[in-house]
Amino acid sequence: MQDQKRTHVRWAVAAMMWAAIAINFIDRTTLAIATPHIMRDLSITTEEMGMLMSAFFLCYALLQIPAGFVSEKIGQRKALGLSVLWWSIATGLTGVATGFKSLLGLRMVLGIGEAGAYPSNAAITRNWFPKSERATVGGLFDSGQKFGGAFGIPILTWLMIQIGWQGTFVVLGALGIIWAVVWFLFFKDNPADHKSVNAAELSYIRDGVDVGNEDKTMPCKWYQLLKYRNVQAMCIGFFTTNYSSYFFITWLPMYLMKDRGLSFAEMGFAASLPLLCGAFAEVIAGWASDKVHSSGRFSLTATRKGFMCGGLILASSIGFAAITESLWVTLLLLCCAKSGTVIAASQVWAIPSEIAPRNMTGIVAGIQNCVSNFGGVVGPIVTGFIVGATGHFEFAMLFTAFLLFIGLLNYIFYLGKIEQIQVD
Repeated sequence: MQDQKRTHVRWAVAAMMWAAIAINFIDRTTLAIATPHIMRDLSITTEEMGMLMSAFFLCYALLQIPAGFVSEKIGQRKALGLSVLWWSIATGLTGVATGFKSLLGLRMVLGIGEAGAYPSNAAITRNWFPKSERATVGGLFDSGQKFGGAFGIPILTWLMIQIGWQGTFVVLGALGIIWAVVWFLFFKDNPADHKSVNAAELSYIRDGVDVGNEDKTMPCKWYQLLKYRNVQAMCIGFFTTNYSSYFFITWLPMYLMKDRGLSFAEMGFAASLPLLCGAFAEVIAGWASDKVHSSGRFSLTATRKGFMCGGLILASSIGFAAITESLWVTLLLLCCAKSGTVIAASQVWAIPSEIAPRNMTGIVAGIQNCVSNFGGVVGPIVTGFIVGATGHFEFAMLFTAFLLFIGLLNYIFYLGKIEQIQVD
């Protein structure tokens, strides 16, 4: 086996994980792009649109922990495949919505379905990749959000011009269903069960992974994890990061048109730039952090905290973007801000597999994502109220920068050593 050339099936799995997150992001973002058309065609008010944006995130956040539990119990093949199938059907049906109530129901169903994506991907990262590649994979699959937005927003804008917002939702629903079919045919929960994985790759994957114990029981109840300081710190830090991130997929299109005077077509291009920069930054950050740690010069804790803190410092440039006069300077700062949030996120999605007790990676990821996504619940509402009270986005963006500073202090002083939790 020592002379056997290693196969690379795990990277095909990573590509499928990336595609799932890209589709996930595009499907949840389409509403923001279609906002002007939906408000006009279905007589939706600004207040109702804010409720529609938050309804998705409320269901998405609340279902994170159950989704992590289900992922560990039934396996990621079923959990992720059924999740994508569920939300794709909801996306397609959005194209036939007739008013606020039907849109609200479909957005809630979409949030329930999409909840399974990240906890499942975190567990797949643990099962299919060695420790030396986990930050790379975490950054890679999470970058699907940014690539999906960077290329999806201009394509969605064009599609809506060509076939209308209703037809666009139907096309996206069909895309997700196709992905689910391929996933069920290709993926196996255990790499050893995949016929294309040879012995050399299997040995490499299992480097540092405990496979000797087939016991699937969990050493504690999910809520008992909340007493551990590192779990608390992960939740607080990712909440502040997500509060900033979700500005880019909810209010950014409206900000560019309202405060910066861009047309609908111009907005499609401008709104994609921060996401495109973020996509490349996250992949590079995940790869670089694995290289830094593997070099032995820095501990795992120093590496993770260094990249997360550096990312949040860069992300705080969203506050400067709010007070600049030049459109191009604003876009540059927004690109820096988005890149900063994803540099932090590349580490955030590696940590669950590094601190979780046995058989609880998906649940730790679900807890972290549950709390963090309340940033998506309150963010659109808080931003909407601030903009409604002031008439512009300046103070809303400055408040976002303040929250990022809180997240920075949390990672520096509250997050402890990155190591597996030893349950009492």
